[in-house]
This record gives sequence, C-alpha cells and structure tokens, in this order.
Amino acid sequence: MNTSSLRAALRGGAGFFLFLLILASLLFSCASSKPAEKKAAEIPEESPAEAAAESLPPLPEAAGTREILTRVSELLALRDFDGALALFDKIGAEEAQSTEIQLLRASVLNSAGRPGEARTIAEKISAEEPDNLDALLVLANSAAAEGKEREQRSVLERVVKADPENVKALTGLGYIALRAQSLRTAAGYFDRALAADDTNGEALTGRAIVYRYNHDPKKAEQYLNQAVKLYPRWASPRHERARLYKGAGYVKQALDDLDAAKRLEPDNYWIAVDRGAALVELDRKPEALEEFTRAIAMDPDNFLAYVYSAGIKDESGDYSGAEKDYTTLARLKPEYYFAFEGIGMLKMRNHQWAQARDAFLDAYRQAPKEYGYALLAVVNWMRAENTNDPKQFLAQVLRSAPRESLEWSMLRLYHDQAGDTDMALKIDREKNLENKSKMLFYLANYYDIRGNKNLADKYFIQVRELDRKYTPEYRINEWIVKERGLDAF
Repeated sequence: MNTSSLRAALRGGAGFFLFLLILASLLFSCASSKPAEKKAAEIPEESPAEAAAESLPPLPEAAGTREILTRVSELLALRDFDGALALFDKIGAEEAQSTEIQLLRASVLNSAGRPGEARTIAEKISAEEPDNLDALLVLANSAAAEGKEREQRSVLERVVKADPENVKALTGLGYIALRAQSLRTAAGYFDRALAADDTNGEALTGRAIVYRYNHDPKKAEQYLNQAVKLYPRWASPRHERARLYKGAGYVKQALDDLDAAKRLEPDNYWIAVDRGAALVELDRKPEALEEFTRAIAMDPDNFLAYVYSAGIKDESGDYSGAEKDYTTLARLKPEYYFAFEGIGMLKMRNHQWAQARDAFLDAYRQAPKEYGYALLAVVNWMRAENTNDPKQFLAQVLRSAPRESLEWSMLRLYHDQAGDTDMALKIDREKNLENKSKMLFYLANYYDIRGNKNLADKYFIQVRELDRKYTPEYRINEWIVKERGLDAF
C-alpha cells in the first residue's frame, strides 16, 4: 500500500482507527469516537490488561497497516504505550513516513510521557503543512505534558480560529479555564463542544465538573451518567462521579465508582488517592494505607498521599513510618507546616529535644501566627543539653504576639522565668477549654523543666481531664502521662 492509497484507506474504513488512536492518546481521552452502548456492570473484575493478555492473538508477521493500527488501538486501551510504539516499526517504511502515521506515533509518544519526541515530529509536520490542525493538536498536548499551559492555550486558540467547531480544541480550552477556576469561560467552551458533538466524553465530563463547582449536583450527575453510559471503558467519568458522590456524603457509592475506575486505570495516582480518602471516611484505614502506598509508588514526588499515609501510620502507632512520611512531606512541601509539627511531636516523644526544637521552629517559620509552635520549640530548647538560651528568640516572638493573649503571657513566663502564680490564675479564669488545656500543658512543662515534678504532674493530669484530643499539646501530654504512670489517676 503506497502513501496515497494509505490516505484513501484512512479516509475510508481505516479512518476510524486514525480517529480512535489520536483521541485515545490525548491527555483526557475517551475509548472510541462512536461509543458502544454497554452497561457499567459489564466491567470485569480483573484489570483490562489481565483480560487482554489472555485474549489478544499474536499479530501475524505479514500484518498489514490496518491490522497493526487495530492492535495499536487495543494496546492503547490497555495503556501499554511502549508496546503500541513498538508496532509502528512494523509498518512499511514509506507508509510509516506519512503525515497520518507520524501524527499517530507522536500522539502515542505524548501519552507515553515522551512529549519532546512528539513535539519534534509535530513541529516538522506543522512547518511543512501549516494548516494541519491534527499536528497543532499534538503540539498542544506536548505543551500540556511539559507544563507549558500558555503555549497550549495559544495553539488551541489557533485551532479554534481555523475550525470554530473543533471539539478537541474546545474541550482542551475548557479544561485550561477550569484549572484557572474561570468557570463561566470553561462552561462556554464545553457547551460549544457539546453543540458540535453531544456525545463527546471530555466535554460531558468537563461540563459536569463545572456544574459540581457551581453547586448543581443534579446537573453534574446527569452529565456524568451520560458519559459513563457512553464510555463504560473510560475511567474519568466514573472518577469525577465519585468525587461528586463523596462531596455529597454518599461515600459508599463513591467507592463503587472508584473501584471501577481503578480497574479501568490502575496506574492513575489521583484515583488511588481519592479511593484511599474514601476508605478513610469509611474507617477502613488499613485498606486506605495500601492505596496511599500504591499512590506514592506511582508518583513519589506528589505530596498529597504522604499527608494521609503519615496520619494513618501515626494514629496506628507506626511512629517510625509516620516520621519518614512527615520528613518526605516536609521536603516536598515545606509550606505544609503540619509536617514539621508531626516530626516535632515524634522527636519529642523520643526525647530528641534538639531535633524536636528544630522541627517546631520550622513549623513556626511557616506559620508565624501559631504561637503554640514557638512555645513547643522553647520547651524542647530548654530540655536540650548544650544549647544556647532561647531568651533572644522569645523576645522576638513576644514583639509579634498579641499582648492581651494567654500565649503572650506564657511566652513572657518562659522569657522571665518568673510570674508562674499569676499565670496559673489567668489560666484558671480562661473560658475556652481548648486554650485552657494548651496553657496548662505549657505550665506543666515549665514546672517540670524547673524541677518541680509534683506541680508538673498536677497540671499534666488536668490537661488529660480536659480531654481536648485534637491538639498536639494533648497528644504529647498523653505520652507524658503514660510514661510517668499518671494515667491511673
């Protein structure tokens, strides 16, 4: 088959495969251009890859272009991008250099995480054929994969200017607007795409997301139900419907959709994270931890799964595992100061005073209005050996803390090392029980550091009796109470 006959075939019977391959390899891809009417219940329990491994027959050695493209589409459905790319080498040399085949290969390269190679192909074709919109769409996807959103938008706008009803470009612009929280603009692009093709899965899903953000769950569910029905082999509509259900409090229904989405796209980080979060809400934390561990393995540089993983490990008593996750989290996202809080608490539990001090200082730097972190840092500072006096640090914090607050008074107590009786009276008059519990904890530590164990134990017990469980001070206090054998009082 020569190049001209190939193009004729692609415009005819094989054109379906061209459209299928390009569509499947877009960043937000659907299963086919003419979706089959299948029920969600027909999704098998095993993964698509497992099912296909047993059912795909070997490709004949003398396979023609159409057979090869069919097999490429099957491998793309399984997300076997390397296998799909290898098949392009089986296409005849002349045909393989055609614009159509080169753009197919570039699209698969984008999906395989190799946008630089895809860009090289598409730029060459675009230079030779400036009006080739498929080449521009490949370039837009390369830009998206490389995080060049401004370039992606510019290219897509160029496509829409040439073809105002280009569904791929319209939906791409819709998702760009959605990420920018420009909901009205996003809705406009998705509506234009649906006016051109009311079965387009990307547009249906994107429009549903806009409805969800605009607090119209019924409309969102309507569009997502349609997308799920039209594209039963595509994970994205189920994933978005799960987010809709979970946000509305229907966590079990959300988990059903996430289970199906996971079977369809087992290597999707966000499906794993959302599934783990749903399992947490259902109090199935061991299963949730497995899901977050799986997510971390897929994308170890994304911080969110570590937040959940650290919390579950910490709560279950896996303190070394929790500390490891907190440490990674602090490295990946230092502005998330709760990571430093977690490190500081666990270091304090192990009497690693200097390291605990440093962690709480890091937390305070990220959250300079959280004066509890400054106090926790000072408590550990004063317990650590061979360290400088924290008086200079306390003087600096005192200048920023509100003078009428109990925090200011407690910071002043630690700075002056005097005035404990007045401080005890102020705490006794405090009506906010959470704040009262925190200040009693710091007063107990003040006496403990100064060697008055009896008064320290008295106030540690009072902290426990107030039962303000959702504060770091209470949790540290519990460790101290048990360590001292005060939990029997």
